[in-house]
Amino acid sequence: MRKTKTIEGRSCTKCSSAEDQMNHGRNRSGTQRCKCKNCGKVYTLNPKNRAYSEEIRQTAIKTYYSGVSGCGVGKIFGMSKANVYNWLKKTGK
Repeated sequence: MRKTKTIEGRSCTKCSSAEDQMNHGRNRSGTQRCKCKNCGKVYTLNPKNRAYSEEIRQTAIKTYYSGVSGCGVGKIFGMSKANVYNWLKKTGK
């Protein structure tokens, strides 16, 4: 059986309980997961934001319209070409 700890800053996102929180492994990006023993909710401490900023999106779209292919834009910015094509669909141009 896992031991529970009361650690500052660790509280359940569902029931807001700060006690009976235990480690529950790590997620795909490597951040710590926790589980509340009271309600059974599994949550991530300090989740990482994986989205691209709006500035990078606009720059990638402008680069595409300046004559670079979608694959080329992906290589320049280090992202998938599917991201570029999805952003182009959303802009509707």
